[in-house]
Amino acid sequence: MLEGKAYVKDTDMPLKMQVHAMDSASQALDLYDVIDCTSIAAYIKKEFDRVYGSGWQCVVGSNFSSFFTHSKGSFIYFSLETLSFLIFKGAS
Repeated sequence: MLEGKAYVKDTDMPLKMQVHAMDSASQALDLYDVIDCTSIAAYIKKEFDRVYGSGWQCVVGSNFSSFFTHSKGSFIYFSLETLSFLIFKGAS
């Protein structure tokens, strides 16, 4: 597992879920090359769908913008290594 420290930029997730998000990102970075952002995002999305139910979205990259509506308590935006991670569950 990566030893780098994640920096949370914004979140409304419970702490336990935040830790799970950062751990999942670290695991994905151990499995995939840092330039394979699609596989990293898919790994995290599938993990969150498995644990917290379907409907999760994940964006990974070094340069992106976003505008979305999310379900309360399901949003985190953090950086780890050279990448930024956006994970959220879409609002219904």
